[in-house]
Order: sequence, then C-alpha cells, then structure tokens
Amino acid sequence: MKVNLPFGALRTFESVARLRGFGRAAEELGVTQSAVSQQVKSLEEWLGCRLLTRGAGRATPTEEGARLAQGVASGFGTVAALCHELRASRTASPVIGLSCLPGFAVNWLFPRLIHFDQRHPDIQISIMTTEALADFGREDTDIAIRYGLGGYTGLHVEKLMSERVFPVCAPGLLERMPLIRVEDFARHTLLYDDVADSGGTPPTWDYWAREVGITLPRPARTRRFGQSNMVVQAAISGFGVALGREPLVIDALTEGRLVRPFEQMITSQFSYWIVCPVEALTSPRMSAIRAWLHDEAARQPPVTPASLVG
Repeated sequence: MKVNLPFGALRTFESVARLRGFGRAAEELGVTQSAVSQQVKSLEEWLGCRLLTRGAGRATPTEEGARLAQGVASGFGTVAALCHELRASRTASPVIGLSCLPGFAVNWLFPRLIHFDQRHPDIQISIMTTEALADFGREDTDIAIRYGLGGYTGLHVEKLMSERVFPVCAPGLLERMPLIRVEDFARHTLLYDDVADSGGTPPTWDYWAREVGITLPRPARTRRFGQSNMVVQAAISGFGVALGREPLVIDALTEGRLVRPFEQMITSQFSYWIVCPVEALTSPRMSAIRAWLHDEAARQPPVTPASLVG
C-alpha cells in the first residue's frame, strides 16, 4: 500500500532539526514560527512518536528525530541534485552557484577567481554572499564555503583550510602612534569583528590574549563591524588595530598594506569548509571547483617575518 507522505511537514521538520530552532527554520522557510510548530506537531502525531526535545530556545532531535532528519535531508538532496542535473542538461552553459560569507568572498575568493576562469573557461561560477547557511534544496546553490567547526549534518564536508589570528594594522598608523609593548594598546583603537555564534570559541581579542598569555589593557576606544571585510578595510585605512584572520589578511600583508606589530599568533578553533550535497560529488564540474579551491589554499602565501614591524 502506498503511503501519502506529508512532504511539507517533513521538509519543515528537517529545517528545524538542522537549524536547532523553530525561529531559524521559520526564517529560512519564509513562514511564521507558529506555522512551523504546527507542521512539526502534526508530523509527530502522524508518526506517533516524539521527534524533538524543546527547551531554552533550542530544539534538539530525539534519536528517532535524528534518523528521520538525516533520511529527509538525504532524500531531498537526491531530488535537488536530479532536478539540477535535468535543468543543466537543457542549458548550454550551466552556472555553478557558490555560497560563502561576504568577508571571505571579498578578501580571499574574488582575487583568485581569475585563476579558475583561466583553468576552466567552460564553467561559470556565480558567487552568492550570505551570512546564512546554504539551503541546497531551495536555492540556486550547488556548493558552499562555510566558516566554523564543520558540523553540517547530512552534507559532504571537507576542510579547505585552517586559520591563525594575530594583530594587524596599517604601517602609517604605527608612524603616528607606535605599538611596541602590550601596554601601548591603551593608546589605540581596537577593531572588532562580530563573528557569528556557530559553537566553539570564536577568534576574538580576548581569545588571542588568553592563548598568548597576556592581559590587554583597556583600549582608547573600540569599533565593531558586522562583517570581516569591513574590519580588514578599516585596518588598511588606518582606523585602528584589527585581529587579523590569516586567509582574510594574507594578501594585504604580502602587499605591505598591513603589518604585524607583534609576532605572537595562535591557531583559531574555526576553519573554512567546503560543503555540498553528497550527490554532487559525482559531478565533474563540482570536482573541478573543489580541486581548484584546494590548489588555491595550498599556494596561499605564508605569513612571513617580513610582515613584522621593526
């Protein structure tokens, strides 16, 4: 007997389980939170078992819920990949959609895209910059580069590169106001990057100071930015001292637009990850993009002593 599956409720539940919250799922699906809650409730009643444990603003899948969420993600991923394949077969030059954070796109990806065009002139890439996680089932996104701990259930995840963090600033800033000792931070403006909460310990000024064993004095002032590319540009423009995240500042260091006033650098808990549906691994075009990304990461310039001041 063929069962009429509640596909809408299954899709909604998978979003809640993956994002660990009704509010975030509602935002992703473009519906109200009450509609999401009602969909999940009706699915639990239809199945006759509890799928989520609710509490403290989070929704955690039960054992049955985790199994169902994985199955739904896998099944919908297969459908999405097949639909993309069918659409691409009708297009002379299908475009690959790559999603990543704005700061990573501006400071690392865009300057290197010319190399991909030279290597694969027959493959077009469309870059979509967003703070949200890619939804491979609903968006024109085929592959994503994410920043965090790498936990993306139901998807293929491979590490692109780690990062180290260290203070950086414009050379001209130090000509006006030296930064030689830790105490000198009290005379400077510290630039803060509001890294999104994705678990673990984000690479903040406090994290850097704690890991290198120093106590930062109260700075003269602070400035916060919502995007890392704004922090990098503010540092290059001489507006203050930033905590440089290696991939995002390496080009500016190599070109001398930024320098390192201190040699201490620490490894961040966060890394950059290539994320895509498991089914996409069979695509030669996706394999070409993944191979190119790894090649670019491997030939990224090193952080050299020449970037140190003095």
